[in-house]
Amino acid sequence: MYSEFVRVPKDRIAVLIGKNGSAKRKIQQKTKSRISIESSSGEVEISSKEALLGLKAASIIKAVARGFSPERAMQLMHDDYILDVIDISEFVGKSEKAISQRKSRIIGSQGKAREAIEELTGTEISAYGKTVSIIGGAEDAEIAHEAIEMLIKGAEHKTVYDFLERRTRFEGNRKFEL
Repeated sequence: MYSEFVRVPKDRIAVLIGKNGSAKRKIQQKTKSRISIESSSGEVEISSKEALLGLKAASIIKAVARGFSPERAMQLMHDDYILDVIDISEFVGKSEKAISQRKSRIIGSQGKAREAIEELTGTEISAYGKTVSIIGGAEDAEIAHEAIEMLIKGAEHKTVYDFLERRTRFEGNRKFEL
């Protein structure tokens, strides 16, 4: 028997539940898990008879908590997909201004930087709160993680795009036109 508690920000509870409970129901069906949500505290309990499916449910819920839509979070049902959460404050401290500036660099003008990273690595990226999260295959997520860290540390966007071009060409992944 698998059981885990996950805290979800209160502003993400409605997204996790979905219209008339549809998102919660879908996660429960796909993962054969039971999900109990305490809306007032944001405490979510996941229980499952199958540990692997319970872990997948927990990952999906954590992804929704980090800003992904339930549909995008469901990609974590793929065996080789992971959720990678980067805490920006670990690089810049607790300053909300510094965190906001780094998130803006990662997202880029009109979302172009985030889109380029997603496109080149085949991942999904969400910037929420003081974190940036990645959903994707383990190798692709690792490349996206490196690119995001480069941006957080101040690298120029062109330097990051060149890095992505080299790594994804080397890895045999996609190509992105800037």
